[in-house]
Amino acid sequence: IKFAHRNNLFLLADEVYQHNVYADDCEFHSFKKVLSELGSPYSEMELASYMSISKGFMGECGLRGGYAEFINIDPGVKAMFLKMISAKLCPTTLGQAIVECVANPPVKGEPSYESYEAERTAVLKSLAERALLVAKTFNSVPGMKCNVVQGAMYAFPQIMLPPKACEAAKAAGQAPDVFYAFQLLENTGICVVPGSGFGQRPGTHHFRTTILPQPDILKTMLEKFRVFHEEFLQKYQ
Repeated sequence: IKFAHRNNLFLLADEVYQHNVYADDCEFHSFKKVLSELGSPYSEMELASYMSISKGFMGECGLRGGYAEFINIDPGVKAMFLKMISAKLCPTTLGQAIVECVANPPVKGEPSYESYEAERTAVLKSLAERALLVAKTFNSVPGMKCNVVQGAMYAFPQIMLPPKACEAAKAAGQAPDVFYAFQLLENTGICVVPGSGFGQRPGTHHFRTTILPQPDILKTMLEKFRVFHEEFLQKYQ
């Protein structure tokens, strides 16, 4: 926020994972809240905060819809934005209904509150358990290191690749983690995103994977991962 203020930047806050916080010592703080708590001049900054129904604990990836909240936006800019979106297609009726459920969930005393809370709690509890399982498994594999998955739906472990693996990647015309990802896909069917696609410290290698598979499938996937990685290291030692 302070960096954006110094450089006169518009804040775009992607807050779609605000409910997906798993680590005990972590909690979600919205940009709107922090702007307010910092006081002037930060509380007068322009901010757009985004939320989506296809992310978070709702996880309805087949549905499309979401909303944005604008704070301190210039009236002229807001008028042009509203004119622009009025000429675009809107989400389906079902998508709009789910947006209402996310933005205005049942409250205590309403008929659906207990079933909503039970399902919401179960989904987030399961995701937290999977987040712990993924990090714990990767950290138990030689040549891999993974930070705690504090929230969202992804792990981003580091892989320590032997020099011979890096040489094989160079011969194939690929970045080392891209080479690793393709070998993983071809040998196990597991698809990950190479860390070089995100940008990483030179000389380090990572990949991104999700914690979304159901627990039984996730355990099978992680065991396949372990076997592949150990065989990969042995091949290129």
